[in-house]
Parts: sequence; structure tokens; C-alpha cells
Amino acid sequence: MLLLLVLPFSFCGQKTWRVSPVEGDATENIQRALDACFLAGGGKVIIKRGIYHIGGLRLRSNTCLYLKKGAELYGSRDCDAYCILDREQLEMPDSCDLAGDGAPWIPPRARLDGKAVHFSKAWSRWNNAVIRIYKADNVSIIGEEGSVIDGCNSYDPSGEEYFRGVHGISAIKCRNLVFKGYTIRHTGNWAHIIRNCEDVVISGLEILGGHDGIHMNTCDRVSISECVIKSGDDCIAGFDNRDMTVRGCRLSSACSAFRWGGTRLLAQDCICEGPCEYVARGTLTKEERAEGAMTGTKARTTMLGLFTYYADKTVPIRETPDEIRFVNIICRNAERFMHYNMSGSETWQLERPLASVSFENVEASGLKFPVCAYGTVEQPLSLSFRNCSLSFQMDQQEFLRGAYIGRISIDGLHVEGVSGPFYLQWQDMAPETEISGLSGIQAGIKAADEPFKVRRI
Repeated sequence: MLLLLVLPFSFCGQKTWRVSPVEGDATENIQRALDACFLAGGGKVIIKRGIYHIGGLRLRSNTCLYLKKGAELYGSRDCDAYCILDREQLEMPDSCDLAGDGAPWIPPRARLDGKAVHFSKAWSRWNNAVIRIYKADNVSIIGEEGSVIDGCNSYDPSGEEYFRGVHGISAIKCRNLVFKGYTIRHTGNWAHIIRNCEDVVISGLEILGGHDGIHMNTCDRVSISECVIKSGDDCIAGFDNRDMTVRGCRLSSACSAFRWGGTRLLAQDCICEGPCEYVARGTLTKEERAEGAMTGTKARTTMLGLFTYYADKTVPIRETPDEIRFVNIICRNAERFMHYNMSGSETWQLERPLASVSFENVEASGLKFPVCAYGTVEQPLSLSFRNCSLSFQMDQQEFLRGAYIGRISIDGLHVEGVSGPFYLQWQDMAPETEISGLSGIQAGIKAADEPFKVRRI
């Protein structure tokens, strides 16, 4: 079947290109339509119903990629197919974003200064994606129900952790982005990597398997709503973000529902539930990863946490993280409710500490470990519960363990499954307390007599 690429026509003042299926690799045909759309000043590229096998695509300013119902894009498992810079002719990247072959993935503990060239260089191999958006404004990817982007669990032995392949959708240094309606699944690394972007709207997505569902760093004004995310890694992840809301989502993770850091972050009206339907791909064997297997002999699906703080050294954080809020949340069968640990033992919690986090109308059941909140002497944590209920599936010796909590505010908190004190404290900083409506446990503080220890997430 030959490609049918209709000449652009105007619909409500917007030029439109239509792409039909083609035998073999459809990358060149779709890219030709996307480039023509950009050169014409913008418009919409419609992908008609059918199967499309692709390598890396690039979207540019003022372009909408529109997937009709039944349009299915399948990414190559060959990660070299996404090194698209050698065929770029319209817009070359800034020299500061080029990495060549000199930016391999390095394990975090080997980065003594925390820097990661593979992450920071937008055109490094690690940043490759099925669909790439770079330094572009007014770009959207919109899918009708039943449209699919499938990463086919791409595998790269030189990639992250020596097996992760390419991301699903990469957007770096962009403004005014819309992602809506499609299903994206089985990506070799994160389904969405969004960095240094402003004004991002994400709604109605279904994200299945792979690794992180939506991972954002250094982004401002973000709205995520009505998404279903069942990920083999974190559902919502990232840090150094500001003014971000996540509303009405259903989240199931084989890691954390939220691995989050930033300022003025709100999670509201969400249901977070484990175990996950999809496996943590890092628990597969080398052979299973290479084959793109969906499960394995020792694969894990446990949801490790509802909220894990995130602030590593790969990105400098612009201001003190503050005002992280969880409102109207139901959480079932996460091992941990909150994991905040600035003691220095956490690879992903070594940058700026968190000033405050609050939970309002949150119900969590099936927890396995105490709440962990270890701040710093320079930035004690303010922790608040209002109308919350937390229950543990096995007896806990304390409800909360940590250090350097400056303030604890409780206005209605019911606890089940804790026989010891409310707070087991390391270091000599007793918090200010404002407590009412606490039930199931006494509001006592006990000094720890052993070294601080908590299992990392």
C-alpha cells in the first residue's frame, strides 16, 4: 500500500494534512507531512486509522499531531532508529544541547558532583524519543479514543541501567503544549519526559507499562487531569516544578504514585491503588528485558509509595520547594504513605529540602511502613494532616519517624495498626504541635536510641 498524503486544505482557517498507512517503515512519510505543516506556518497532521511502524519523529511549532481512532504507531525496538539528528535539515539544535556519543549513562552513585550530561543535553542518546518536541511553541498531540503510541519495550544495552530504551514523548524547552486523549504504552524509558517547559496541559491519557508515566523537571504552570496511569515505575515524577496540579487521575504504580518535588503542587481527587498490573521492568532478568517481555520469573508489581519526595542533583532547584498538597485522595495497598528522607542516604533526595507538605481528606489503607519525614536543621519540615485516616496492615512501633520537623499540625487524624508512639525522633528538635482530633494513637514523642535507618525507595 502506498502512502496517500493529501495536499493541504483549509479547515476553519487551519491547514490540514492527512496520512494513510504504508507498507514498511512510515517514519519518512509522516515526517514529511509534519515538516510541510511547519513550513506552511502550522496546522494539523491527521494520522488515519491503521498500523504505522516508525522510528523517531520530530514535531515543531504550531503543529498538531492528531491520531484518529484506530491509528496505532509502533516504535522500533532498534534504538539507533531514534538518532534523528543526522537527517535534520530544517532546525538544528543549539550547540549547548548537543552531546554526540560522549554522554553515556552513568550510575547515580558514580556521579560525585551529581551532574548528568546524558540528562542535561537535550540531544543526547538518552533523551531520544519516539516523538520529540524541542524549542517549539504551540504544539499538541491529540488522540481519539482507541489511538495508540506503542514503544514496544525498546531495549538499549548502553542505555539507562544498561537496558532502558527510548522515551515515548520528549518535550524540552517548549511553551504551550497539549497532550490529550491517546493511549501510550510499553515505552523503553519514560512515557513522557517534559523539561524546561511552560504552560502544559495533559488530559485524558491512558499510560500503560513502561517506566515513569509523566516525568517533568523545571516546568511552570502544568495541568494534568483525568488520566489513567498504570506504570512499571513512578506514575507522576519530577522536581523543580512550579504551579502544577494533578486532578481526577487513577494511578497504579510498581514504584511510587507521586515521586514529586517543587512549589505549589496540588494532587486532588485521585485514586492510587496497588499492586500494579504492570511489572517494574528493573526486576526482569537481562534476557527478559532484551526480549521485551511483559512479565518475568521474579517480576515485582508492588506499589512502594503514595508520595516520595524528589530532589536530586541532576538539576539545580530554583527556589525552596514548598506547598505540596494532597487533597481528597484514596490510597490502597501502597507500602509507604510518605517517604521524605534528607538524611543523606537517598540518591534522589540530595538537593534542596522541602518546606511544607499537607494532607487533607486522605484515606490510606494497607500501609506496611511508618511515615518517614527527615528534614534538615536549615529547613525543618512543616507537616499537616486534616481529616485523614491511615491504617497499617501489620503492627508498627511508631506512626512517624524522622528528624528536623519544625511543625506538626493535626485537625482530624485516625490511625490504625500502630502500638508505639506517634513520633520516633532523631536529633534534638522537638516540633511545634497543634493537635486536635487525633484518634487511635497518643500524640507522644519518643527519642530514638539507635542510628537512623529506613529502607530506600
